[in-house]
Amino acid sequence: MSAFVRVASLAELEEDTPKRVEVDGTPISLVRTAGEVFAIYDICSHANVSLSEGEVEDCAIECWLHGSSFDLRTGKPSGLPATQPVPVYPVKIEGEGPDAAVLVSVTQES
Repeated sequence: MSAFVRVASLAELEEDTPKRVEVDGTPISLVRTAGEVFAIYDICSHANVSLSEGEVEDCAIECWLHGSSFDLRTGKPSGLPATQPVPVYPVKIEGEGPDAAVLVSVTQES
């Protein structure tokens, strides 16, 4: 069973704006888009840069350095230069409204 850790409230997550958090030393990019919240490893698999500094569009996050996009649901890259996926992590929402807690587990990938 995986341990979920509170990382933010829904109110802290702006639509289509990544937010970097850390869980047990693991850098995570949280993204709220299309009514869902996703957690993806925050380091690009092609270049060692933060994905949370990139743009979000169509349920993907783009690396700002070379333009590789990663699917927020699977972590798979959609184009070069990245060829390796990045981990994605399960997210749970507890509570209602803007104060609802966003929890992530890094002990198990989605």
